[in-house]
Amino acid sequence: MVHGTSGFRGTRAGVTAGSAPRNQSDHNVGDSLPRIRVSYWCAKGHETRLVFVKLPEDQIPKSWDCPKCGCTAGRHPGEAPEHRDAEDGFKSHLDYVKERRSSQDAEIVLAGALERLRARGVLPDQLLRDP
Repeated sequence: MVHGTSGFRGTRAGVTAGSAPRNQSDHNVGDSLPRIRVSYWCAKGHETRLVFVKLPEDQIPKSWDCPKCGCTAGRHPGEAPEHRDAEDGFKSHLDYVKERRSSQDAEIVLAGALERLRARGVLPDQLLRDP
C-alpha cells in the first residue's frame, strides 16, 4: 500500500544519522553536573525528596514547604522547624479571593451573575431571589 506522506518523516534535512543537533557540540554530550538527593520531613511526617546540584552544605536550603500539607519541612526527621504564622502558610484559592474582595463586593458580583443567568433563562425568577 502506498502512503501519501514521504518516507523521511521525523528527519531533518542535511543531518547525518546519530549526530548531535547543529547548535550543540559533540564533546559535551552526556556530561552532567554532579547531583545530590536531599530529603525533607514536615511535622506530619511527610517526606519530600529533592535533587539539587552538588553544592556546599550552607547553600542547600535548610527548610522546604511540604507539597502535601503546606507545613515547613526540615532536613532531619522528627525535628520539624518552627511553625510559621497562618498567613505565611498554605493558602487556598478562596483565601486569595477574600484578600482581593470584601464580602460586600462578593454579594454584588453574585447578584450580577444570578441576574445574567435569569436573563438567559437558566434560573427561574423565583429561585434564589431575596424575599
